[in-house]
Order: sequence, then structure tokens, then C-alpha cells
Amino acid sequence: MKINEFDYYLPKELIAQEPPKKRGYSRLLVVDRKKKTFEEKIFNEIIEYLNPGDLIVFNNTKVIKARLYGKLPNGKKGEILLLRKIGENTWEALSRPAKKMKVGTVLKIDNYEIKICERKKEGIRIIQFLNSTDKEVIEKYGNIPLPPYIKNPEIKEADYQTIFAAKEGAVAAPTAGFHFTSELLEKIKAKGVKIGFLTLHCSLGTFRPIKTENIEEHQMYYEDYEISEELVKSVEEVKKENKRVIACGTTVVRALESQMKEFGKLIPGYYSTNLFIYPPFKFQIIDALITNFHLPKSTLLLLVCAFADKELIFRAYQYAIERKFYFYSFGDAMLII
Repeated sequence: MKINEFDYYLPKELIAQEPPKKRGYSRLLVVDRKKKTFEEKIFNEIIEYLNPGDLIVFNNTKVIKARLYGKLPNGKKGEILLLRKIGENTWEALSRPAKKMKVGTVLKIDNYEIKICERKKEGIRIIQFLNSTDKEVIEKYGNIPLPPYIKNPEIKEADYQTIFAAKEGAVAAPTAGFHFTSELLEKIKAKGVKIGFLTLHCSLGTFRPIKTENIEEHQMYYEDYEISEELVKSVEEVKKENKRVIACGTTVVRALESQMKEFGKLIPGYYSTNLFIYPPFKFQIIDALITNFHLPKSTLLLLVCAFADKELIFRAYQYAIERKFYFYSFGDAMLII
């Protein structure tokens, strides 16, 4: 399949530049795969589509202040985007300007030093914090790594976290979770719907564009995830009762479906995945999906097209554009049932 088959035109004014004034009040487009119909709702009304005994699985990763600015040996500005911790004070990262970030280069942030230790494929560097801990530098000088399409400088750190963000490590937010409030979660539980959590630290695998013409040639970056024994039991119980497992976000889909593809069942523990989901794909766990509207030609859009149907999803996107839904991280949501 060619990547251009997954392109679409989005007017710039529909790219949300800030979160809604109140969480839970985004718009929701409900896409029914069997009926091939669309319904417009306010996000809080999602509860109408949830049944007692269903299980919603959330990603409880927490975004770290992964973007660091410093000075290169020539006195000019340099930038590092942390991707994935691979050792004590050692990370995989992206850097700018890439040509100046040669092996051995030291980026200085005040009196703190970060060394480029190794250059890998796809522009990735191995970097090490030399005279301090990574945590100290991140907390003191780090910036929330907002996507490049968000130009609003007023975004606060709390705006780019879910309310259940608990385990630090992500460098991009699991944005489908933005729409949930504590109040909505309590109403969902009161209806008899179960709540579960896993952790997948969103990184380059989530947001790197597909650069190959043929989809099958794209290589996903590994992302770390953790599944608890409690979640495994919840999923198994729900499946036995013929109820639904509803994923809140594409990262939840990738974590759970990675387990099934690799082991044929869910096994508690800490893993990493580079699973690339694109049509056709056999889903073994997920029965419904809560997600935002994604970038053209992105791995996230391909996953959504695999879960539903490419023609149906593209009709839904066109419907959303015509009705001026907001797209991307701070945009409106879609529930695919």
C-alpha cells in the first residue's frame, strides 16, 4: 500500500491550538462500524455508549519535560529532545541542529553538560548527562515537548497531561485521555463500567511521520510499556463475560495487541514494542476505540483505518471537517464502536 492513499486536506484553522475551556466538553463523533453511521455528541455523553461490564483501559503515562535547550561549543543554540531512557543518566534523543551534534559534542545548560556519545540510524543520538543526574536537569531546565503544530506559547504543563498521568516517561501525551474528568470517571464507574490502566511511554513511535512510499517499509521506533496483573485479570474476566474492552487511545491498542501478537495472551510485566498496525490487521483484544483525529499519513491514522475501515474513517474525517470539528492533540474526539 502507498502512503499517499492515507492523505487528506485539513484547513489550518481546524488544528486546535489550545485545550477546551473545560475538560469533557469537546465534541464527540460516534462512528458505528456495523451501521456505518455517524452521531455528534458532547464528550461527556460518551457514557450513553458504555454498558455495565465493559472495561475502559487508559494509559497512565506522564509526560516529562523532555525538550532541553543549551549552548554548543561554538556558542550557538542547540536543542535535545529526550526519547527513551536506556541507562543511568543515558538516553536516546533527537538533536538540533543535527549536523552540529557530532559524537563527542558537549551541550552546556548553565553549568550542566550533556554529551553526544553515539549516533544511530534515523537521526537518533545516544546522550549522557555528565556532571549531574538527568532528573535534576529535566526538572530545572526541561520544557514540555508540545507538538510542532501547536503554536500557542501559553499552554501550561497541566494542559498537556491527562488527569490520571502517574508514571513519568512519555515525551508525547496519550491525548485521547485529555477528555476525561474525575467527575466523568465516577459516573462511568457508577454505571458498572470497569476502569483499567496500563503504561506506555509515548515516544518517537507515536509521532514520527512515515517517510517511505510503501507503508510496509516503515519501521516503528520501540516504546516501553507495562501491563499489571490486575489489568490482565480484568481483561480476561471481561472477555469471558462477552463484554467489551474499550481502548482509550492508540497507545493502549498497541500495548494490548502487541502482547497478543507476541505471546498469544496477556502476560504481566515490562516490555517494549515496535508494532506497526495498518490495514489489514486482526485485532484480538480491542472491541471499541476512543481516539482523537490524527494527522494525514500518520501511523495513528493507519491504526484507526485498520480498526474500522479506511473508507468509513475517511468519510468520518470529511464529515468532521465539514462540521468544523477540531483536530489533533487538543482537538475533538471520536468513539468507534
